Amino acid sequence: MAMTMTQKILAKGSGNKEVKPGQLIKAKVDMVLGNDITAPVAISEFEKAGLTKVFDRKKIALVPDHFTPNKDIKSAEQVKIMREFARKMGIEHYFEIGRVGIEHALLPEQGLVVAGDIVIGADSHTCTYGALGAFSTGVGSTDMAAAMATGEVWLKVPEAIKFNLIGKPSEWVSGKDIILHIIGMIGVDGALYKSMEFSGEGLEFLSMDDRFAMANMAIEAGAKNGIFEVDSETLKYIAEHSERDYEVFTADSDAEYVREYTIDLSKVQLTVSFPHLPENTKTISEVGDIPIDQVVIGSCTNGRMEDMRMAAKILAGKKVHPDVRCIIIPATQEIWKQCMNEGLFEVFIDSGCVVSTPTCGPCLGGHMGILAEGERAVSTTNRNFVGRMGHVRSEVYLAGPAVAAASAVTGRISSPEEVIG
Repeated sequence: MAMTMTQKILAKGSGNKEVKPGQLIKAKVDMVLGNDITAPVAISEFEKAGLTKVFDRKKIALVPDHFTPNKDIKSAEQVKIMREFARKMGIEHYFEIGRVGIEHALLPEQGLVVAGDIVIGADSHTCTYGALGAFSTGVGSTDMAAAMATGEVWLKVPEAIKFNLIGKPSEWVSGKDIILHIIGMIGVDGALYKSMEFSGEGLEFLSMDDRFAMANMAIEAGAKNGIFEVDSETLKYIAEHSERDYEVFTADSDAEYVREYTIDLSKVQLTVSFPHLPENTKTISEVGDIPIDQVVIGSCTNGRMEDMRMAAKILAGKKVHPDVRCIIIPATQEIWKQCMNEGLFEVFIDSGCVVSTPTCGPCLGGHMGILAEGERAVSTTNRNFVGRMGHVRSEVYLAGPAVAAASAVTGRISSPEEVIG
């Protein structure tokens, strides 16, 4: 039977020669991930079951990143649960202050995920690692608890949608614009429990940071996972970050897809997602005059090095509008340090931005940038649901780093050309 990339990975992980869409399988996992919201629940279930040992100390990662640095007593208690569990179980990959990063930027950077892996995480944006040619998906905290003990997870094999990428993106258009364009085209349930599989000649023009952003937001189309065909760019990234063995899986030429789309990247424009769903997209030329109060550049979607550089290129020599708060959040300590060494912090601070330590912070209405009633934010995060970043009568407009940085300067949703010509 012909299989897609995802189906081949799941076949190997479950010990089957082949798997079919809809089939229930039990697969071995290569990494189990939890954060400071979800891991404490999983740890509680683990202990309730009387379990005393994890399946592999090297294949579990615990990353307190949502409310860290701890914003209050409750968040401090959550992290304490994780810290004590990690010490008790001897878990090697526990990342806290000084080593911390936003989980979905941190794990690839640390080389903990490679092509062919099966990764589950108690966070919906675990699908990020599909950029590396891995199967990765979000699960509930109970599934996380079971996987920490057994090293296995029950999954239903998804059908697949193929996205054939052609052409070269225009200047300023990033992976964020491309995935917002796709979600606007197919809707927030357009890939419901499907695998979004990306391939085609256009891949050569997408950096790994572009791909991480696109795979990250597969869940915003309802997908079970997003996955990219492995090419020389992927292999270069893996070689630079990991010493683990990996396996490349390619889709069979006659693999079955429920739908196929061809996306000409040269025609994708800078895209903004309006409240209160990621599918409510408009091109920058369609936006109109929308004043804003806050800009956030960061998150597991767009807190990577290329995002920082793009924002700095636009902000250099400019000033943030006096009515706007601009918050910059590098996604990991390494990215933070690189920004410092490249002089990007000087650009950000001179322009009137504030720079945060790595944290999810405002993305989920946690801290470091909560919106008041009636306020609007342009954010490079991944969700703009009602009340996502604060008050239920605030508004979040999703965009890439270029639009976000330009909007910070003008005080309204803007294109980079309005700022730098």
